[in-house]
Amino acid sequence: MIRASELRKGKLVSYNNDLYTVHSMQHVAKGNWRSYIQARLKNIKTGQVIDARFNTDEVLETPFVENKPFEYLYRDGDDFVLMDQGNYDQIHVSKDVMGDAELYLKGNEVVVCMIIDDKIVGVELPNVVELAVVDTTPPIKGATVTNQNKDAELETGLRVKVPPFIENGEVLRIDTRTGEYIERAKGK
Repeated sequence: MIRASELRKGKLVSYNNDLYTVHSMQHVAKGNWRSYIQARLKNIKTGQVIDARFNTDEVLETPFVENKPFEYLYRDGDDFVLMDQGNYDQIHVSKDVMGDAELYLKGNEVVVCMIIDDKIVGVELPNVVELAVVDTTPPIKGATVTNQNKDAELETGLRVKVPPFIENGEVLRIDTRTGEYIERAKGK
């Protein structure tokens, strides 16, 4: 059981007798109205995406999910090859199951796979990953403090907004839940 206010991207919930992963969620509070949670849910079986609205104190069912660590090895066409860290078996996982996780994964990173009835239904990423900048505009001299951000492409193809002082080759810490720049990686 989970309260709607505790929903996060990637969580599995049971809604209308089907299993869904939370694609995105937003807490909405309008004037004198009661606040609510607006969530975009993806059906595990059909892949259909729906929008749902929940009261903040509404309780949702969460299915029993086995969480198991796997190491991401490489991409094979439309599939991703993961290795079970317990017995070293390699499995192929489809792009549909991985979702946008591919934008945050380099080789040899550990992800937690959510398994229901011996089937991988989703992937949980670490909250923060470190990725290198491969393409961005050169820094502007003297631009140390400004609220103007620029685009940067990272080594996995992810595009993020970064401060103007960020240069090519720098390693950044990225929040996988929001896809936003946090800070420069320490000691990189």
